[in-house]
Amino acid sequence: MKPLLRFFCRIVFLSPFLAASPGLAAPASAPSSGKPPIHIEADRMVSMKNDNAVLFSGNVDARQGQMVIRAAEMTVYYLSNEEKAKLPQSEERSLKKLFASGNVEIQNDGMTGTGDKMEYYEAERKMILIGNSKVWQDNNLVTGHTVVVFLDQGKSIVERGEKKGERVKAFFYPGGEGQDK
Repeated sequence: MKPLLRFFCRIVFLSPFLAASPGLAAPASAPSSGKPPIHIEADRMVSMKNDNAVLFSGNVDARQGQMVIRAAEMTVYYLSNEEKAKLPQSEERSLKKLFASGNVEIQNDGMTGTGDKMEYYEAERKMILIGNSKVWQDNNLVTGHTVVVFLDQGKSIVERGEKKGERVKAFFYPGGEGQDK
């Protein structure tokens, strides 16, 4: 069980990307918060000011450092000024939630996660891969309908779908990188 926990805890790689806001996607000459800039490319971008959101669609490719998220569509929701004012002074953030859909692929530091959809909720620091979800590193693989990762708790839950006979599956190869031998 220890390798399984370690395997899923490494998915915490999402936190630097997901903790940032769309406003940080600035040119390299912009002031730095110590984190690499976020670069998002897509076929189309729609700013939805009334919804405090930005919609990227068509071959979305979002990058920060080594982190890459690809999807057909990605919507980034940010906090309104009123919501920011209600945050404790010690908490500086702009991101509220992020949704991606359509062949979602997340890559970072030798790990890959895929699914039909991804949801991320900043306040709970919870990431959810939904539909045909797979997470693998090296030859190790975990699959299920839904993969939920609680980033601050080091906890992951993999759930099966509702189809008859559907099960959660895990494939681990002893002696792989980062595992106890």
